[in-house]
Amino acid sequence: MLYLDAGVFIYAALNRQSIGTRARSLIQRVAEGREEAASCALSVDEVVWVVGKNRSREDALAAGRAFLTVPNLKILPVNQDALLSALTLMRRYELDPRDAIHASTALLNRCTAIVSADAHFDVVVEIPRKMI
Repeated sequence: MLYLDAGVFIYAALNRQSIGTRARSLIQRVAEGREEAASCALSVDEVVWVVGKNRSREDALAAGRAFLTVPNLKILPVNQDALLSALTLMRRYELDPRDAIHASTALLNRCTAIVSADAHFDVVVEIPRKMI
């Protein structure tokens, strides 16, 4: 199962270039059941925040709803274990808190890769990053 970083959904909502097209295609494959993927509850905050900064509040809310209703996308909880693991990853790899939470959630749920445009995930040796 792939772990989709919030950026996948942000690019899908805002970017009209090739990276946005690839993000939308990946989300479509997940929705159709052709790709197994998950993200975590933290992603909705990031998606709504970034879309709201770049578009209207209504667009932000629509993007949040779209994220939460992608068929076949597993929304993983951010629980105490994930947060404790994130602190370890922050210390080990000097990750920012949100990135560490995404990585720890992916690892705890045995995801095979993190799909992200963010190269800072490359330092996490326990899980590979796949470009959108």
